[in-house]
Amino acid sequence: MNEVLRQEKKFAINIADGAVLGGRLGAIMHADVHNGTQGYVIRSLYFDTPDDQDFYDKVDGLELRRKIRLRTYGPRSDFAMLEMKQKEGPYQRKRSLRLRREDAEQLCRGDYRPLMAYKDPFAAECYGLMHSRCYRPKAVVEYRRQAFVARENHIRITLDSRIIATESSFDLFSEHLPMYAVMDPFHMVLEVKYNGFLLSYLKDLLDRVERSELSVSKYCLARSVSLSLQS
Repeated sequence: MNEVLRQEKKFAINIADGAVLGGRLGAIMHADVHNGTQGYVIRSLYFDTPDDQDFYDKVDGLELRRKIRLRTYGPRSDFAMLEMKQKEGPYQRKRSLRLRREDAEQLCRGDYRPLMAYKDPFAAECYGLMHSRCYRPKAVVEYRRQAFVARENHIRITLDSRIIATESSFDLFSEHLPMYAVMDPFHMVLEVKYNGFLLSYLKDLLDRVERSELSVSKYCLARSVSLSLQS
């Protein structure tokens, strides 16, 4: 299991400002090794309770909340990361465990028994929680990410664009998911993650960009389409 504890800030910015910012960040930070010329694709399957408690905990802004997801980096990947993110005051705690593709495929179908074969206590914790509270697959979210890192304070800044989702199919490894846009294609999400404090030269650079803080997650953006229709 891997674990990180850090502060996270999310903002909406327009795509033109994002392109300029990406160039400036690349000049003063290390580019993620997976970036390439166009960034890299992330696809996540989110789980929630039958009454969508994790969704509403986020919407209501509860200080203590969680979300559980499977994350992969392309349909042909031979693994997926099982992740649990927990909000603890100003900090986000993220724990993750690498799963074999065949085990992840069973989780996509709502069968969590493969977790019992992993010796890591985090796997048993996830199995107990997801089984006892009847977690079920709820939405797949996909986007393209550019990431930049600085060793100081474990700073990571990401730019996420082309955010699409589906609530009708949960096959994380499918080449042809029926996806729809959940955010204006002329905007993107800027995420700033750090421990302790953000270095002043990065703060000054970010302050040059017109941005508005996001109060919702990509998961909430995906679910808000169907949940707003039900309300």
